[in-house]
Amino acid sequence: MNAKKTDKNSTPETGSRERPVLIKPARKRGLLARLRTYFLTGIVVSAPVGITIWLIWLFVAFVDHTVVPLIPDAYNPSDVLGVSVPGIGVIVVLLVVTIIGFLVTNFFGRFMVRMGENMVARVPVVRTIYGVLKQIFDAVLAQSEGAFREVVLIEYPRKGIWVLGFVTSNTQGEVQRVTPHEMVNVFLPTTPNPTSGFLLFVPRKDCITLDMSVEEGVKLVISGGIVSPPDPEAVASEDQDDAADVEIPPQAERK
Repeated sequence: MNAKKTDKNSTPETGSRERPVLIKPARKRGLLARLRTYFLTGIVVSAPVGITIWLIWLFVAFVDHTVVPLIPDAYNPSDVLGVSVPGIGVIVVLLVVTIIGFLVTNFFGRFMVRMGENMVARVPVVRTIYGVLKQIFDAVLAQSEGAFREVVLIEYPRKGIWVLGFVTSNTQGEVQRVTPHEMVNVFLPTTPNPTSGFLLFVPRKDCITLDMSVEEGVKLVISGGIVSPPDPEAVASEDQDDAADVEIPPQAERK
């Protein structure tokens, strides 16, 4: 009887030959691909810094071009030193605004401001523009607790769709009187320009307050959701897990 020869790689059940598993080596990235990655990384790092410096430089140049010609030659540092000093206009504006703020905090200053506002209120078009601008600046620079510092989620424009909003203040006046619930004023910004948006009067109970700061919320809106702040509870949970994974030496346990 002739015994059939079995191959080393064959299985006793089927007798079929197994194919060896071939592991393909990792494909190395080409030079152009690596250069492209380096270039994109460089853009991500340098573009925000460069644009920020460029905008600051434009602002300083605009203020200097507007304010420096108003400074008398005897007090102009550029004429005294013989060298153009950038930023002099910005410094002058800051000093003037600070001095004005100091002067209007006393009785005489407040009296002068009221007289000026009364004169402006008599001009039909100017009083409207001045009133709107004054209300906006009073609201933005308000020092009341919680003003422009609360980020919320609300369902808009329908149930099941959530949007990010900023609580500006509690609703007051006629709007609060004619509504059955406690209302808040919510500013709903647009992407990627958060300076435009909608004003919504939303019941406080329908708002979900988030832990993120206003700055983080603005970044989330501007980036279209690309830049998302970390969840504080998730970070705290990870820290607890890491602390639990730390092994305590036996000697330390005995102590």
